[in-house]
Amino acid sequence: MPRILPGETDLYALTDSRLALGRSVEKQARALLSAGVKIVQYREKHAHAGRMLEECRLLRRLTQEAGATFIVNDHIDIAMLVDADGVHVGQDDLPVPEVRRLLGPDKIIGLSTHSPEQARAAVLAGADYIGVGPIFATQTKEDVCAPVGFSYLEWVVANISLPFVAIGGIKEHNIGEVAGRGAKCCALVSELVGAPDIAARVRAVRAAMHARA
Repeated sequence: MPRILPGETDLYALTDSRLALGRSVEKQARALLSAGVKIVQYREKHAHAGRMLEECRLLRRLTQEAGATFIVNDHIDIAMLVDADGVHVGQDDLPVPEVRRLLGPDKIIGLSTHSPEQARAAVLAGADYIGVGPIFATQTKEDVCAPVGFSYLEWVVANISLPFVAIGGIKEHNIGEVAGRGAKCCALVSELVGAPDIAARVRAVRAAMHARA
Protein backbone atom coordinates (compact mmCIF):
# COMPACT_ATOMS: atom_id res chain seq x y z
CA MET A 1 0.00 0.00 0.00
CA PRO A 2 1.38 3.44 -0.86
CA ARG A 3 2.18 5.85 1.93
CA ILE A 4 3.27 8.97 0.12
CA LEU A 5 3.00 12.08 2.28
CA PRO A 6 3.12 15.77 1.37
CA GLY A 7 6.72 16.76 0.86
CA GLU A 8 7.52 13.37 -0.64
CA THR A 9 5.66 14.56 -3.72
CA ASP A 10 4.94 18.04 -5.01
CA LEU A 11 1.26 18.12 -5.98
CA TYR A 12 -1.80 17.11 -3.96
CA ALA A 13 -4.99 17.05 -6.03
CA LEU A 14 -8.59 17.18 -4.80
CA THR A 15 -11.63 16.12 -6.77
CA ASP A 16 -14.61 18.43 -7.14
CA SER A 17 -17.30 17.48 -9.64
CA ARG A 18 -18.93 20.92 -9.44
CA LEU A 19 -15.80 22.44 -11.00
CA ALA A 20 -14.73 19.65 -13.34
CA LEU A 21 -16.50 20.76 -16.55
CA GLY A 22 -18.93 17.87 -16.37
CA ARG A 23 -16.25 15.22 -15.91
CA SER A 24 -16.92 12.35 -13.52
CA VAL A 25 -14.75 11.63 -10.51
CA GLU A 26 -13.32 8.69 -12.44
CA LYS A 27 -12.28 10.90 -15.37
CA GLN A 28 -10.77 13.46 -13.00
CA ALA A 29 -8.77 10.80 -11.18
CA ARG A 30 -7.59 9.02 -14.32
CA ALA A 31 -6.30 12.29 -15.80
CA LEU A 32 -4.56 13.32 -12.58
CA LEU A 33 -2.93 9.94 -12.05
CA SER A 34 -1.85 9.65 -15.69
CA ALA A 35 -0.04 12.98 -15.26
CA GLY A 36 1.89 11.63 -12.27
CA VAL A 37 -0.04 13.10 -9.35
CA LYS A 38 0.76 10.91 -6.34
CA ILE A 39 -1.77 12.14 -3.75
CA VAL A 40 -5.46 12.33 -4.61
CA GLN A 41 -8.11 13.40 -2.13
CA TYR A 42 -11.76 12.61 -2.70
CA ARG A 43 -13.72 15.72 -1.73
CA GLU A 44 -17.29 15.71 -2.97
CA LYS A 45 -19.28 17.78 -0.50
CA HIS A 46 -22.67 17.40 -2.17
CA ALA A 47 -22.78 13.69 -3.07
CA HIS A 48 -24.97 11.26 -1.15
CA ALA A 49 -23.36 8.48 0.86
CA GLY A 50 -24.07 5.67 -1.59
CA ARG A 51 -22.49 7.54 -4.47
CA MET A 52 -19.51 8.50 -2.32
CA LEU A 53 -18.93 4.88 -1.42
CA GLU A 54 -19.11 3.76 -5.05
CA GLU A 55 -16.79 6.51 -6.24
CA CYS A 56 -14.31 5.92 -3.44
CA ARG A 57 -14.15 2.21 -4.22
CA LEU A 58 -13.27 3.11 -7.77
CA LEU A 59 -10.66 5.68 -6.74
CA ARG A 60 -9.14 3.21 -4.30
CA ARG A 61 -8.55 0.82 -7.18
CA LEU A 62 -7.22 3.48 -9.54
CA THR A 63 -4.81 4.94 -6.98
CA GLN A 64 -3.53 1.50 -6.05
CA GLU A 65 -2.85 0.72 -9.69
CA ALA A 66 -0.97 4.03 -10.02
CA GLY A 67 0.99 3.66 -6.79
CA ALA A 68 -0.61 6.81 -5.41
CA THR A 69 -1.95 7.73 -1.98
CA PHE A 70 -5.72 7.94 -1.65
CA ILE A 71 -7.19 10.27 0.99
CA VAL A 72 -10.89 10.69 1.79
CA ASN A 73 -12.04 14.08 3.02
CA ASP A 74 -14.02 14.01 6.30
CA HIS A 75 -15.83 10.70 5.82
CA ILE A 76 -13.98 8.31 8.11
CA ASP A 77 -16.58 5.58 7.67
CA ILE A 78 -16.21 5.56 3.89
CA ALA A 79 -12.42 5.63 4.18
CA MET A 80 -12.60 2.53 6.37
CA LEU A 81 -15.00 0.73 4.07
CA VAL A 82 -12.80 1.18 0.99
CA ASP A 83 -9.48 0.79 2.84
CA ALA A 84 -8.28 4.24 1.81
CA ASP A 85 -4.76 5.22 2.80
CA GLY A 86 -6.12 7.87 5.12
CA VAL A 87 -8.43 10.77 5.79
CA HIS A 88 -8.23 14.53 5.96
CA VAL A 89 -10.24 16.29 8.64
CA GLY A 90 -10.88 19.87 9.66
CA GLN A 91 -10.80 21.72 12.95
CA ASP A 92 -14.51 21.10 13.51
CA ASP A 93 -14.43 17.39 12.73
CA LEU A 94 -13.63 14.50 15.08
CA PRO A 95 -10.40 15.05 17.02
CA VAL A 96 -7.32 13.37 15.60
CA PRO A 97 -6.88 10.94 18.55
CA GLU A 98 -10.44 9.66 18.07
CA VAL A 99 -9.89 9.32 14.32
CA ARG A 100 -6.75 7.34 15.12
CA ARG A 101 -8.73 5.00 17.35
CA LEU A 102 -11.01 4.24 14.43
CA LEU A 103 -8.40 3.96 11.69
CA GLY A 104 -5.52 2.38 13.56
CA PRO A 105 -1.82 3.26 13.61
CA ASP A 106 -1.00 2.67 9.96
CA LYS A 107 -3.41 5.06 8.24
CA ILE A 108 -2.63 8.65 7.33
CA ILE A 109 -4.45 11.45 9.14
CA GLY A 110 -4.22 14.98 7.78
CA LEU A 111 -5.57 18.00 9.65
CA SER A 112 -6.35 21.46 8.32
CA THR A 113 -4.68 24.24 10.32
CA HIS A 114 -4.90 28.01 10.11
CA SER A 115 -2.66 29.24 12.94
CA PRO A 116 0.49 28.39 14.91
CA GLU A 117 -1.65 27.23 17.84
CA GLN A 118 -3.51 24.76 15.65
CA ALA A 119 -0.27 23.50 14.11
CA ARG A 120 1.27 22.85 17.52
CA ALA A 121 -1.90 21.08 18.63
CA ALA A 122 -1.83 18.91 15.49
CA VAL A 123 1.68 17.73 16.34
CA LEU A 124 0.65 16.81 19.87
CA ALA A 125 -2.52 15.08 18.65
CA GLY A 126 -0.59 12.77 16.35
CA ALA A 127 -1.52 14.04 12.89
CA ASP A 128 0.64 12.67 10.08
CA TYR A 129 0.55 15.91 8.11
CA ILE A 130 -1.16 19.29 8.25
CA GLY A 131 -2.86 21.50 5.72
CA VAL A 132 -1.57 25.08 5.84
CA GLY A 133 -3.93 27.71 4.56
CA PRO A 134 -5.85 29.08 2.94
CA ILE A 135 -2.85 30.88 1.48
CA PHE A 136 -5.03 32.94 -0.84
CA ALA A 137 -8.77 33.56 -1.03
CA THR A 138 -10.65 30.57 -2.41
CA GLN A 139 -14.19 29.86 -3.56
CA THR A 140 -13.87 26.08 -3.84
CA LYS A 141 -14.76 25.39 -0.22
CA GLU A 142 -17.76 26.60 1.74
CA ASP A 143 -17.39 28.28 5.16
CA VAL A 144 -13.68 28.78 4.64
CA CYS A 145 -11.72 31.05 6.96
CA ALA A 146 -9.91 34.19 5.86
CA PRO A 147 -6.62 33.75 3.99
CA VAL A 148 -3.62 33.27 6.26
CA GLY A 149 -1.15 34.56 3.68
CA PHE A 150 2.54 33.80 3.69
CA SER A 151 3.23 34.65 7.32
CA TYR A 152 1.70 31.43 8.66
CA LEU A 153 3.28 29.36 5.89
CA GLU A 154 6.71 30.75 6.75
CA TRP A 155 6.10 30.11 10.45
CA VAL A 156 5.28 26.46 9.74
CA VAL A 157 8.40 26.06 7.60
CA ALA A 158 10.51 27.41 10.46
CA ASN A 159 8.81 25.72 13.41
CA ILE A 160 6.93 22.54 12.50
CA SER A 161 8.59 19.26 11.60
CA LEU A 162 5.44 17.51 10.36
CA PRO A 163 4.94 17.20 6.61
CA PHE A 164 2.53 19.84 5.33
CA VAL A 165 0.62 20.82 2.23
CA ALA A 166 -0.10 24.44 1.34
CA ILE A 167 -3.66 24.97 0.17
CA GLY A 168 -6.11 27.68 -0.78
CA GLY A 169 -6.32 29.64 -4.02
CA ILE A 170 -3.07 28.20 -5.41
CA LYS A 171 -2.85 28.50 -9.20
CA GLU A 172 -0.27 28.17 -11.94
CA HIS A 173 0.50 31.89 -11.74
CA ASN A 174 1.23 31.96 -7.99
CA ILE A 175 2.49 28.47 -7.13
CA GLY A 176 6.08 29.49 -7.72
CA GLU A 177 5.82 32.10 -4.99
CA VAL A 178 4.28 29.57 -2.59
CA ALA A 179 7.08 27.13 -3.30
CA GLY A 180 9.62 29.90 -2.92
CA ARG A 181 8.33 30.48 0.62
CA GLY A 182 9.14 26.89 1.54
CA ALA A 183 6.14 24.80 0.49
CA LYS A 184 7.34 21.49 -0.96
CA CYS A 185 3.80 20.29 -1.64
CA CYS A 186 0.81 22.30 -2.84
CA ALA A 187 -2.85 21.30 -3.02
CA LEU A 188 -4.96 22.41 -5.96
CA VAL A 189 -8.61 21.92 -6.80
CA SER A 190 -10.19 24.03 -9.54
CA GLU A 191 -6.86 24.83 -11.18
CA LEU A 192 -6.45 21.15 -12.04
CA VAL A 193 -9.87 19.49 -12.30
CA GLY A 194 -11.39 22.62 -13.86
CA ALA A 195 -8.82 22.80 -16.63
CA PRO A 196 -9.84 21.88 -20.19
CA ASP A 197 -6.90 19.43 -20.27
CA ILE A 198 -6.13 18.20 -16.76
CA ALA A 199 -2.90 16.39 -17.61
CA ALA A 200 -1.52 19.41 -19.49
CA ARG A 201 -2.39 21.69 -16.59
CA VAL A 202 -0.63 19.36 -14.14
CA ARG A 203 2.51 19.59 -16.25
CA ALA A 204 2.28 23.38 -16.47
CA VAL A 205 1.64 23.81 -12.75
CA ARG A 206 4.52 21.50 -11.86
CA ALA A 207 6.85 23.40 -14.15
CA ALA A 208 5.80 26.73 -12.64
CA MET A 209 6.27 25.38 -9.12
CA HIS A 210 9.79 24.15 -9.72
CA ALA A 211 10.89 27.13 -11.79
CA ARG A 212 10.93 29.34 -8.67
CA ALA A 213 11.19 26.85 -5.81
